[in-house]
Amino acid sequence: MTTVTFHSEGSRIVGFEVKGHSGYAPEGEDIVCAAVTSAVRLTECAINDVLGLEASVKVREKDASITLKLPNSLGQTNESTCQALLAALMVHFVQLAEEYPDHISVLEV
Repeated sequence: MTTVTFHSEGSRIVGFEVKGHSGYAPEGEDIVCAAVTSAVRLTECAINDVLGLEASVKVREKDASITLKLPNSLGQTNESTCQALLAALMVHFVQLAEEYPDHISVLEV
């Protein structure tokens, strides 16, 4: 199962961790893993490449995980944009979890 954990400080989403394989299908055929990976990559690209921010990204192959953490001070416009991106990512993952409850779970801490 893939577990997605969103980390918050107050009302601010400060980052997320995605860990594990969904187990929906064999590697290379797993539509749940593909949806998760694509959404994570899009969010990371939007934050770091398009907005030019320096969110910390750590990929760990051994436990199939990726972690993204926002910088502390982004300025009002970038903060608002990042919060919208992370909120949209959360909604996307919650919808995937509703459709594939045995393969993905979403937590907020």
